[in-house]
Amino acid sequence: MGCIRYDKLVRDRIPEIIESGGKTPVTDVMSPDETFEALCAKLSEEVGEYLESYTVEEMADILEVLHGLSENRGIPWNRIEEARVNKREERGGFTRGIRLIEVRDD
Repeated sequence: MGCIRYDKLVRDRIPEIIESGGKTPVTDVMSPDETFEALCAKLSEEVGEYLESYTVEEMADILEVLHGLSENRGIPWNRIEEARVNKREERGGFTRGIRLIEVRDD
């Protein structure tokens, strides 16, 4: 009988998916502080995976981790979206591809 150790945050349905494949997952539930740390690590992991693949699926994983972070921190998603829209209105988005080379004091 083999065993693979992961010791990392996984999506909520992963244990039942593992069970449906005839294997036995060993899990526990992390504290909110542990979950926050694990979500931060997961965000870094998912961004790295996106930068290797540039797939929609990896982009969706990043967004799911961000949703998890907002819930973990008790910040409603609509508050984050409102902040995003406000910053976009005040400072713009990232759609035009503008690169700032330097600022001169003339």
